[in-house]
Amino acid sequence: MPRIAISPEFPAELGALTQPVRRDVVVAVRRFMQNVAGAPHPERVRGAGDPRLVTLRLAAGHRGVAVKQRDVYWLLTVLPDAEAWAYARRHRYGVNSALGVVEVWDTAALERVGPAVRRAAESSPARLFADTCDTDLAELGIDRRFLPLVRQITDELILEALEPLLPPTQYGPLAALARGESMAGAWRELEACRAVAATGDPVDPDDFAAALVRSPDRAVFVGSPRELNHVLDAPDWCVFLHPPQHRLARWESYEQPMLVTGGAGTGKTLVALHRSAFLAERGGGQILLVTFSQGLSADLAARLDLLIEDETARKRVEVGNVDRLAHRIVSESEGRSPVLAGAAELTALWQETDTGHSPAFLLREWEQVVLAQNLRTLEEYLTAPRPGRSVELTGPERTAVWRAVEHVTGQLRERGKRTLLQLTAEASALLGQTTGDLLEETAPRREPYRHIVVDEAQDLHPAQWRLLRAAVPHARDDLFVVGDPHQRIFDTRVSLGSVGIDAVQRRLQVSYRLPQEILSWGVRLRGGGPADGLVEGVQELYGFQATRHGHRPMVRAYDSPEEELTGLATQVGQWVEEGVPPQEIGVAARTAGLVREARSALRDLGVRVTTLHGMKGLEFRRVAVIGVADGTVPPPDSLTPADEDPSARAHDLQRERGLLYVACTRARELLYVSYSGRASPFLPT
Repeated sequence: MPRIAISPEFPAELGALTQPVRRDVVVAVRRFMQNVAGAPHPERVRGAGDPRLVTLRLAAGHRGVAVKQRDVYWLLTVLPDAEAWAYARRHRYGVNSALGVVEVWDTAALERVGPAVRRAAESSPARLFADTCDTDLAELGIDRRFLPLVRQITDELILEALEPLLPPTQYGPLAALARGESMAGAWRELEACRAVAATGDPVDPDDFAAALVRSPDRAVFVGSPRELNHVLDAPDWCVFLHPPQHRLARWESYEQPMLVTGGAGTGKTLVALHRSAFLAERGGGQILLVTFSQGLSADLAARLDLLIEDETARKRVEVGNVDRLAHRIVSESEGRSPVLAGAAELTALWQETDTGHSPAFLLREWEQVVLAQNLRTLEEYLTAPRPGRSVELTGPERTAVWRAVEHVTGQLRERGKRTLLQLTAEASALLGQTTGDLLEETAPRREPYRHIVVDEAQDLHPAQWRLLRAAVPHARDDLFVVGDPHQRIFDTRVSLGSVGIDAVQRRLQVSYRLPQEILSWGVRLRGGGPADGLVEGVQELYGFQATRHGHRPMVRAYDSPEEELTGLATQVGQWVEEGVPPQEIGVAARTAGLVREARSALRDLGVRVTTLHGMKGLEFRRVAVIGVADGTVPPPDSLTPADEDPSARAHDLQRERGLLYVACTRARELLYVSYSGRASPFLPT
């Protein structure tokens, strides 16, 4: 019986075929897998770039291309006959001698550019890798057949031009050496291509099957028709992960809490989903997957349904948010659903106090200092640090603020109401007691979950972190956290260490969603500067990069809001006419009024229109962000007056920048940004 591995290109090309051809291809692959009568026979290709390449006649006029080694067949693609033969003649395949992963070479393209590289070498005595010996290059896994061309490269520009033609395992270490890094730096670049843990055994370059196992981003083995159907029908993110993502999501076990940070499009949410699935498959107890909002919870739950096929394993993963968890714990403890105080009611209560400060200032002081540090007494508050609060308060002023807090909390208590953060703090306290009824286990314990996975971690409040820490035991694989401080849309800045979570950090630096043009523009919009939170100190956007190029963002200026809406309708209508499915188009605006107007203008097109906040956690092929005008982005009423608290205002401005950055980086393909009148000061010039 042949052993079949599927390349990610195979289901992608299969999906582009007509339904009758697609059906015939699947039937033929099933027959070949089961080695039954009528199964296609492998045929050698005359002039193939790799002698192991064969084709399989899978449907009328269509062939699959595969690498064959003994009983292993790696199905690469399915194409019309002539294209399949041309594909086989153009490519060769190898095993990286350093990591043992498979490499794909476009030999035809390299042969075309080779003469240009050699002509450049003839006109210049410089050689980019003159100081690196062949032994060192071989240690880094540089292919011996590629080495002569490497020796002809004169500068970094030529190396960068070769990047699209090279396997990442070849380009990465060479680029590091070209930047002036040591062998250790080149090895670090190479290690980023490792998907599974090293075993210490030497690499056998002739063992192609072992190399495929080490390359889960390039191949997945299927042993039954059911597994084949899953690989062919499921979205590619369910099956294939890039090496850094796969390594983090499917690492056997972590001794400490893990924190994974990364910019937009680096796959943090995918890592969280796959980590949840991995833990569920092992059956080590209940798992909570926490995300930003109930809307995103529903989206993640639907994606888990696709990812986890086993019903028993799927039931081990609960998807929700911290507010829902706190509400449930308090409700089960008190025997009734708690009543929440509204924003208007809170503002009225703060206005009843006499401190000389506005309700907004007092609310921030309560949430960002008192509740953030879980302060219980005036004495604790008088000596507590106030990070991020630039307005100094004297002892008497702090006393007045504390009395105001006591007034508001007392009034809420009399009315039987609480805020969500108060509810969260109470839930944490309850988990300090025995709550075996939450466990569905015979032995009472206080933690309702064995594992907690956190997505969009940058926007959680310290009180929420304390609840999550209390909801899972201190043990291996307890907390797995993903987030990006640069995408924060709420003013919560807390390091995990300050709330008792001693996390080991890993960073994802490659955006697989964004083309470089949108990424670079987005970094300029965001400011490119450091952001604090999740870890001690700050994190930079330095080193954040994309894997491909695309179109630059389209920024359009209009004379009036009416013309801007007309321009939006024209642009989105053109996208639909070009064949982009409406569900792959997202439209966003900062205010609810603009959202309503955009929905009206696009009523017949069926695209998704939401606020900038509503774009969080989503992605689309094409995105339009409208109303990015001065006075709208940022809205004046969202900013703290500079004379009240300059630091808070600076944080507000950065939060609003982050919000716009989040919306603009949802686009995989094209980004359209518009405004009428004067542009927002956030837009790059």
